[in-house]
Amino acid sequence: MEDPSSKDDRPGILKVLEALKQASHELQAHPSPNSEKFNSSSAIKALLQLETESDTILSKDPNLSALSQHLSTLKTLVDTLQKSRGHHGLKSFMNRRVSTHCISRVASSIEYEIQAWIDRESIDNLTRLLREQPFQNEDELIKLLNQLEDRVSRGFNHELQDIVLKSKLFSLLESILCNPNCSKRIRESCAFAIAALMRFNKDVFVGQVLMGPAIGSLVTMASSASIKVLCSLIRSIKSPLVDEIESNGEIPKIISFLCSQDLELRVLAMDCVLEIGYFGRKEAIEAMLTEGLIKKLVELQRSELGGALIDMGRYGTDNGTENEGVGVGVGGVEGKRENRERRFLESHPFASCVARFAVQLEVGEGLRQREKRAFKQEILIRAREACLSDAEAATIVAEVLWGSSP
Repeated sequence: MEDPSSKDDRPGILKVLEALKQASHELQAHPSPNSEKFNSSSAIKALLQLETESDTILSKDPNLSALSQHLSTLKTLVDTLQKSRGHHGLKSFMNRRVSTHCISRVASSIEYEIQAWIDRESIDNLTRLLREQPFQNEDELIKLLNQLEDRVSRGFNHELQDIVLKSKLFSLLESILCNPNCSKRIRESCAFAIAALMRFNKDVFVGQVLMGPAIGSLVTMASSASIKVLCSLIRSIKSPLVDEIESNGEIPKIISFLCSQDLELRVLAMDCVLEIGYFGRKEAIEAMLTEGLIKKLVELQRSELGGALIDMGRYGTDNGTENEGVGVGVGGVEGKRENRERRFLESHPFASCVARFAVQLEVGEGLRQREKRAFKQEILIRAREACLSDAEAATIVAEVLWGSSP
């Protein structure tokens, strides 16, 4: 058994811990197999070996006292269960049932404590590598960042949050995200980790996001990954983050991404515009319109990746019910229409983008009703001005009118 107190072989330590966690998980599922398999069970052997060596391994870390106690209890229960083997009668049967149930419960507690042990080792390892600049092993660092993202995405855990806060991990991630001298992929991985921590506990981390430089750095990076993270943060923090984006003058940069040569960045910029439209207050919407957003959306809708959903019966026409077959109910027709729309939007991400933006404003959280009505009229005026023909204008106007009031 390797000594987890050693800091020389952290990857090896984590492998041992994961194996022990899996062993405790298996023991929960199968606490009382037949006698031969039980005695030779790899799960039992691994955990009892850890119990045997607990004086030298676990005693060095005060955080592991609970694990040491659980392992001692497990050994007692296993001894009791093995002694009852071969004995018949109701008392022996009941003793085996009680011992089996207790072994399962103790194994669950052991798994919990080992996971906490893994969390401490992993975050300690990650923070150590984050402080080592220039980074010696970027692949290993990205692997650890991905593991952090996966771990916090499993749901809230109070002990894990304490470990993250004590390690000052968020500040480390933010400093690297904002450091242009670090590689792009390291900065992007840090950005995804920050977004994952926001989802893990918004109440704790929202202040650091709003008051720190992370948002500006995401926009300045101008990559598809950074804008994807920005969209995620807008969905998490909502109007307060859009207010921050607007007050920091980032909206013109975001609008400019709609003209990028990078298609993925253009598509994600469109997603970001829609998120801002849904959560943005009056000032943010005015800033987007002032930057010529509607003209850019008309041009995107006119492109090969654009198109009009109105041609598919999206906005109040009867086209969606044609050729659907006899006997299909309203729900079935609507479901088929939505499936066609989704497939069309996958290959034409800018289809009906003017109306989609107008809908976001109409159903969104950031505007008052009178502001929504005023912006709707302004969108119609700007769309007509940007169109190259009466037919194009008629299509877009119809989509905006139908789409905003379905």
